[in-house]
Amino acid sequence: QVQLVESGGGLVQAGGSLTLSCAASGSIFNIDTMGWFRQAPGKQRDLVALITSGGRINYADSVKARVTISRDNTKNLMYLQMNSLEPEDTAVYYCYAHSRVVPYDYWGQGTQVTVSS
Repeated sequence: QVQLVESGGGLVQAGGSLTLSCAASGSIFNIDTMGWFRQAPGKQRDLVALITSGGRINYADSVKARVTISRDNTKNLMYLQMNSLEPEDTAVYYCYAHSRVVPYDYWGQGTQVTVSS
């Protein structure tokens, strides 16, 4: 089993910045890809960014110019730095980890990000 705990969410004004953190614990040696997803009220959960254990990164087109995902495998931490935040970025942000063994997908409990205009 893998446990994921997010932190760093909060209320920020438009144009501001936030850095989210995700701490992984448990059977982390089975984790390959990690990432961030977000879900706004009434909408589906969407990809924000993914990062493999080897450092390959994918960003959603809607955020790629404004966010940076990073991962510290020595500390079992993952980060999402978000700049130039917009009200449309308001959502619950979820940490995600993909394991090589079942159950393959793990999710954190989510952290709320609210961007005021």
